[in-house]
Amino acid sequence: MKALVIEDERKIIDAIRVAFEFRWPDAEIVDSTTGKKGIDLVKSEAPDIVILDLNLPDISGYEVLKALRQFSAVPVIILTVRSDDEDMLKGLEYGADDYITKPFNYMNLLARIRAVLRRTETIPFQGGHDKTVNPRLTIDFVNQKVKVDNRPVTLAPMEYHLLALLVRNKDQVIPYDRIMDEVWGKGYEDNNENIRIVVRRLREKLGDDPPNMIVNRRGAGYMFKG
Repeated sequence: MKALVIEDERKIIDAIRVAFEFRWPDAEIVDSTTGKKGIDLVKSEAPDIVILDLNLPDISGYEVLKALRQFSAVPVIILTVRSDDEDMLKGLEYGADDYITKPFNYMNLLARIRAVLRRTETIPFQGGHDKTVNPRLTIDFVNQKVKVDNRPVTLAPMEYHLLALLVRNKDQVIPYDRIMDEVWGKGYEDNNENIRIVVRRLREKLGDDPPNMIVNRRGAGYMFKG
């Protein structure tokens, strides 16, 4: 497993590296103290996960995240110095998979990383590779590839897992708490706003406007209409 840390404070990078050496010794750590170099490293190093600080000296973490999502679905955990919901929600809107507030426990960070990486694992699905979900949507559940109107669509891991969960349970309302458990992982506080943001991103990428595929049942949850 290779992790890229994009963080301008060298002491934080060093502490993350020590935490990995202690609990995850076979992991490879690559780092950058600037956003632009971090973007280049995603292209050249192909990390399995990115830990991204929002406050960087050259460009903001949001700009880095926006740039990454133009060419990569690599999982991203953002680091923020504020517990402001606005920061966290904005990060999710730009395509982050999780967030953690400074100062943080480094063992907790490793636990978050493991949880995010679990979400990138292939979801078993009976019936082979490609499945035509509806006339517009095709999903390769083995390779986690999605096509809309026969065009490839790049989804972040969280977006893909939410879509797969809904499609596997087509025409059934999936409660908010189950979505949190299966997409974010058990132990996360239920947050319907987080779910709403990921649903909105997913609808945009699927061209589901007005919503005909992913439908909200207010007060209950979401469903994929077949």
